[in-house]
Amino acid sequence: MTNYLHDIPSGPDPPREIYVIVEMTRASKNKYEYDSDHNLFKLDRVLYTYAPFDYGFIPQTLDHDLDPLDVVLLINEPTFTSCVVHARPIGVMMMNDAGKTDDKIIAVPINDPYYRDVKSIKDLSRSLIDEVKHFYATYKIQEKGVVEVKEFRELDDAYQTVDRCIKDYKKGSVS
Repeated sequence: MTNYLHDIPSGPDPPREIYVIVEMTRASKNKYEYDSDHNLFKLDRVLYTYAPFDYGFIPQTLDHDLDPLDVVLLINEPTFTSCVVHARPIGVMMMNDAGKTDDKIIAVPINDPYYRDVKSIKDLSRSLIDEVKHFYATYKIQEKGVVEVKEFRELDDAYQTVDRCIKDYKKGSVS
């Protein structure tokens, strides 16, 4: 059986093209997390609000929080939990979750015609960026969690983040 974290590559041409393993789908409140030790997706919790995007991780990566690198996948229609999506990073959202660094790559599917011309976070509408920011700024309020969205950064920062997390995965520790 394929392990989504360890057996699937980070992408066909990382950091420019990545694979995203979907955990949570757009328009859902169910927050699933992949358990690589047991090779299954489990319900972590039910959120109080709906996600305006698919959400997942890049396989064979390790981020500051000792989890795989998170991805906010902007997509027109939801996919499904465990779906592998060929995507293009367009930026990175810098944030703190409970006082810890928890960056999120912003990406779009390679084969989604609605995002065909989106090559950088600069190509997104201000309202879409505000929607993503609002979701993260508020989704843990009822859980008494504190999330601070710091800033959105450009493509080069996204590439550097992906590269760093691939290297950290290979060496088994974060830098």
